Amino acid sequence: MNNLEIFNSFCGDSSKMVTEKYSTSFYKASSLFKPEIRQHIYNIYGFVRLADEIVDTFHDYDKVRLMADFENNYKSAQEHGISLNPILHSFCLTQREKKIPQDLVDAFLTSMKMDLGEIKDLNDEKYNEYIYGSAEVVGLMCLKVFVDGNVEEYQILKPYAQSLGAAFQKINFLRDISADFIDLDRTYFPGVDFKNFSAQDKIEIENDIAKDFAHAKTGIKMLPMSSRLAVFMAYKYYFNLFKKIRKTKPELLLTKRIRVSNARKMYLFGEMILNKNLNLL
Repeated sequence: MNNLEIFNSFCGDSSKMVTEKYSTSFYKASSLFKPEIRQHIYNIYGFVRLADEIVDTFHDYDKVRLMADFENNYKSAQEHGISLNPILHSFCLTQREKKIPQDLVDAFLTSMKMDLGEIKDLNDEKYNEYIYGSAEVVGLMCLKVFVDGNVEEYQILKPYAQSLGAAFQKINFLRDISADFIDLDRTYFPGVDFKNFSAQDKIEIENDIAKDFAHAKTGIKMLPMSSRLAVFMAYKYYFNLFKKIRKTKPELLLTKRIRVSNARKMYLFGEMILNKNLNLL
């Protein structure tokens, strides 16, 4: 292994560490990917997570400047083929190898920058734009890895991947109402007043999510086996979270963050392993 290969490996390990530290659930689900896929998913997750941390966590710092630096450093890495930021370097390796379209990355960065401004009173167009850039394109980046260059397969599976990303993001919005609305003064859902969040508001949002889930599940069954189990694991985790949220009263969502217990996560993972061994999926 030459020095450049060592550097590439170090950068990949950094993205893997980000995944493990920030999302134990996603990291565990990632073990169900075939090895040739797993590192690329870590690389995508690391890139997305760093941008997300800038807009959601670093409140004592100039987030606009941090995001501008992040975007400029990404563009430099892309142009020159190397970055001393290991997360950006590993992501760019994946983007080049798996031919992730630039418009997907640009849409993601646009949504992240939307979070640096005033997120409230979104109309349907802006809401859909944000959902697309913050979540659907991440699913499409991963899909590029899953199909490994098969353009026809990508086009067939594309709408299902978008539905899954949208479902995940909308659930995140419901789960994080307390942090988003009370702490960050963000209101993502159009026409919803969280000062008067009603049961009907919640039901309408949940019905929309249920449609996304039903559509996405069809696509999951069409994925290559190298990625199907891991994606279905993520689906099952979020669907369980969705079921808990559905049972939670609107006013409680404003005061607590709903979670899936560690015991339930372990059960779901064990179920996936059994499915894998019995070839049920």
